[in-house]
Amino acid sequence: MKTDCVIAGGGPAGMMMGFLLARAGVDVVVLEKHADFLRDFRGDTIHPSTLDVMHELGLLEEFLRRPHDKLHQVAVRVGREQAQIGDFRHVPAHCKFLMMMPQWDFLDFLAEHARKLPRFHLVMQAEARELVTESGRVAGLVAKTPDGDLEVRAALVVGADGRHSTIRRLAGLQPQDFGAPMDVLWLRVSRQPDDPPDLFGQIDAGRMLVMIARGDYWQCALLIPKGSAEAWRSRGLGALHETLLGLSPWLGDRVRELVDWDAQVKLLSVTVDRLREWARPGLLCIGDAAHAMSPIGGVGINLAVQDGVAAARLLAGPLRDHELDLAALQRVQRRREWPVRVVQRMQLTMQDRLIAPILAADKPVRMPWFLRLVDRVPLLRRIPAWFIGVGVRPEHVR
Repeated sequence: MKTDCVIAGGGPAGMMMGFLLARAGVDVVVLEKHADFLRDFRGDTIHPSTLDVMHELGLLEEFLRRPHDKLHQVAVRVGREQAQIGDFRHVPAHCKFLMMMPQWDFLDFLAEHARKLPRFHLVMQAEARELVTESGRVAGLVAKTPDGDLEVRAALVVGADGRHSTIRRLAGLQPQDFGAPMDVLWLRVSRQPDDPPDLFGQIDAGRMLVMIARGDYWQCALLIPKGSAEAWRSRGLGALHETLLGLSPWLGDRVRELVDWDAQVKLLSVTVDRLREWARPGLLCIGDAAHAMSPIGGVGINLAVQDGVAAARLLAGPLRDHELDLAALQRVQRRREWPVRVVQRMQLTMQDRLIAPILAADKPVRMPWFLRLVDRVPLLRRIPAWFIGVGVRPEHVR
């Protein structure tokens, strides 16, 4: 195949960039290594800034008709104390809420509309395996498919293939690892109509649990000390049930729905890193391939979408005019690196000053003073809501 741009990875960054490039008249091929987008325990929060992009595309009204939950406020419980810490009802955006939707529904929606564009091509079950180079420049890639190897020649190769990116490894791009004190055990339990409605963070000595409402079940993230997954597994499901009940006693017998560790518990090894250089001649990395984010705030998907919007806006012209050079690709990094740095610095501060001490604690913990302050002063709740929901330097579609 020959195209203007080939994107490895059909996640939020790759799909958004591919859609916008094709909309701008650029021929683009998106390669997704799986047969569909249906994978559980991925980021499920669609932020107000992303909903602004959908509004600018004229797709918001249709998008909101898809099944979803709205989250207007966020609460956290520490021991027996509870505090409201985020209020999205005042964010400077078209939609003043967090939208809770499985990521596969979001990607299916983008793919459905992108496929209507004559210059958009989505190839499923195509996993990038090697880069094609000519005269010191990346000129395409080779992907493994069920029908054999597929070579795609392109003026631009984009790595949007996640935190374990094959593209960035093949290009020799090295990330700077900032470390993380925790990993996450993802699991789900059923949800009942009278359950608490907010996104609940629940904290006690050595334990943290985040519960995300998704229709008829809770998607749960149990934070554990870094590298302790095998120790948790060796303790068995009984200890896991006990931990969940200790944090959320109202779950009751529902914790016993977890009967198979392999099938029902998934480990996320948390990484926070960032490439020093996002580009090589003919190649660019965006999204998690350029900067893996902590799950704190659930902002990874939002930053990935913003990367895709900025990259498409900055590169559509050079690609159409066949004037793409390294300087154009470096402009994407200059545009997006500052907001990524700001968010990662905030996440690392939260990791070091809140999460690490709590996971190391061996006695009951008290509500931190700053969370008490946010709960008592409603105006302050708008700050974390703005930071999470809109963030620094939100991108827009022209």
